[in-house]
Amino acid sequence: MTTEELVAQIYLKKSFLCIGLDTDLEKIPPHLLKEPDPIFSFNKAIIDATHHLCVAYKPNTAFYEAYGLKGWEALSKTIEYLNDSYPEIFTIADAKRGDIGNTATRYAKAFFEALNFDSITVAPYMGRDSIEPFLEFENKHTILLALTSNPGAFDFQTQKVNTTELYKKVLSTSKAYKNSENLMFVVGATKASYLNEIRAIVPDHFLLVPGVGAQGGKLDEVCHFGLNQQVGLLINSSRSILYASGGRDFAEKAAKEAGILQQGMAIELDRKKLGS
Repeated sequence: MTTEELVAQIYLKKSFLCIGLDTDLEKIPPHLLKEPDPIFSFNKAIIDATHHLCVAYKPNTAFYEAYGLKGWEALSKTIEYLNDSYPEIFTIADAKRGDIGNTATRYAKAFFEALNFDSITVAPYMGRDSIEPFLEFENKHTILLALTSNPGAFDFQTQKVNTTELYKKVLSTSKAYKNSENLMFVVGATKASYLNEIRAIVPDHFLLVPGVGAQGGKLDEVCHFGLNQQVGLLINSSRSILYASGGRDFAEKAAKEAGILQQGMAIELDRKKLGS
C-alpha cells in the first residue's frame, strides 16, 4: 500500500486508528475456545465489527508465535482474511525484527512476500545494514522503533550521545538510508511531550503511536503535537478495544470502544482542517 492510499483511507473514514490484534487465549471469551481455531475466530469477529472505524490492524507476532505452528497458522489466516476481505486496510506486522544482511532480507521476505503485510516494525540497534534490506521492497513500509512507551525506554533511548539523545540520533541518521521515504517511526503515546522535537526532525513521516488507552496515552495530546499536513499518525489501541467485554458481545463492545476513538479522531481532523 502506498502512503497516498493510506492517507486517502484516513480522510474517507475520518480515522487514523490502528487496532492491535494482540490475541491472548487467556483473555478471549471462553465460548470461542471450542472453535477449531479460536485465535482466528476472535480476530475475524473483531475485524468484521471494527474495520469501518480503523485504517490499520497490527498483530503482535509474539501472541501467535507463543502457540507454535497453530499460532502461526492463525496469523497467516488473519492476514489472508484482511487482504482478501478488506484490502483497503493497512497491515502491520509488529515483529520488532533487527538483524543484518541476508538475515534481514529473509525477515523482509517472510513478512512482505510470504505473509503479504504492508509493513513491519524493526529495531534500529544494529544500524543501516539491518534496516535497508527492508526498505528495498516497493510499497512496503519499515516502522523503526524510535521512542517507545515502556518505562525502560529511559535506559537507552533518551540517553545523550555527544549531547544528542539517542532516539534523535536514530531519527536523523535513518533519514539518510536508501529508500528512507519508506520509513515510519514508533513513538509511544506516553511520550507525547517529545513529539514537537520529533516532528522537527521527521516532519513528513508517519508515526505509529502505541499506548493510547490501557497504557494511559491521551489522544488529544498526541494529536496536538504529532499531526502534520498529511495527518502523519497511526494511533494504536489494543487491550481497551479487544477485551472491552469477555462475553458473547465482545465484538459489539469492541466496536463501541473503537467508535469512541474514531469520533475523537474525527474531531481532531476537523479541528486541524485536514481532509475537509
